[in-house]
Amino acid sequence: MFYEGTAKLDKKTKRLVKRLKDGDIAIIDHEDLDRVTAEALVETGVEVVVNASCFTSGRYPNTGPLILCSAGIYLLDNVGTNVFDLVKEGSRLVIKGEDVYVNGNAIARGKKLTYRILESEIEKANNRIGEELEKFAVNTLEYMRKEKELILDGSRVPKTGINFSGRHALIVVRGYDYKADLKALRTYMREVKPILIGVDGGADALVEEGYKPDIIIGDMDSVADSTLRCGAELIVHAYPGGEAPGLKRVEGLGLPSIIFEAAGTSEDIAMILAYEKDAELIVAVGSHANLVEFLDKGRKGMSSTFLVRLKVGSKLVDAKGVNKLYKSSVKISHLVVLLLAGMSAIVAIIMAAPSFRQSVRLLIVQLKLILGI
Repeated sequence: MFYEGTAKLDKKTKRLVKRLKDGDIAIIDHEDLDRVTAEALVETGVEVVVNASCFTSGRYPNTGPLILCSAGIYLLDNVGTNVFDLVKEGSRLVIKGEDVYVNGNAIARGKKLTYRILESEIEKANNRIGEELEKFAVNTLEYMRKEKELILDGSRVPKTGINFSGRHALIVVRGYDYKADLKALRTYMREVKPILIGVDGGADALVEEGYKPDIIIGDMDSVADSTLRCGAELIVHAYPGGEAPGLKRVEGLGLPSIIFEAAGTSEDIAMILAYEKDAELIVAVGSHANLVEFLDKGRKGMSSTFLVRLKVGSKLVDAKGVNKLYKSSVKISHLVVLLLAGMSAIVAIIMAAPSFRQSVRLLIVQLKLILGI
């Protein structure tokens, strides 16, 4: 196989997808590529994805590589992290078989992945899922020990300028089917007008659909500058010890923010915030709800999401898959019947009008005179 294109590379795949165009060759460093990132890569139109790490490590059955392969994207696996030192952004790249060339020189070699190879790897991973489940349970207990105050009484939840009491809170996370589910909730959002909370890239999804987030929560590494400037209240997620990776970026934009220090994910603290601020209902879009999704997220801290869901469960409604729940199908025959019914009503109204009846009588008299009847 032979491919040639412009190299675009980034160790943060979610940043890279924003720069990719049709025909580009993407270079990533993403072990166990998840489904959401794979779908984002497919949407860019890239023909080749070169991974410095392994598309699938075998820890669990991640479907991301299969999605890329099904879309006809050429996958070159495990070429080594030195590719980031040898290839510059924007340089012309050539892929011949399993070799990567720059200026005619082979600089890296990987393994071509096919659909059959990936299916085999997923089958093996399915047999090892028990090991990951055991690790997940251990991490869950560890999180409970460290963060019991946050889970039980929410004492560290920061003050916010938005009143949640008696209102719905819609939390959008960049997860499975988040775009389709968000579109399916348009009527609900228009009628209920919930508080809109975007978790990192979820805030961009809200803006793309024409909504203004009320709150943006996260480490701010995957949110567009324009979204951060939309006027939403910004809550920067700080990790235990006070490290807040997103604070520098927010300050660089000259925007005020609130710090929320907590273990776990930004998705978790968004739910805890809404719950502790007395939201009537929490509607989650794109959130992680099962073990494979937790593992797809790629963090040990995802066990915290499991515990947080137990805490807020009485108020939580998961919108996952709502776009598949009901799909209306309007038939042509239905439209014809509706049109005829409408026309009949209009005709009946016109005929019932006195002026119309008088006009008909005059027309009949004129016809009789003309015909000599």
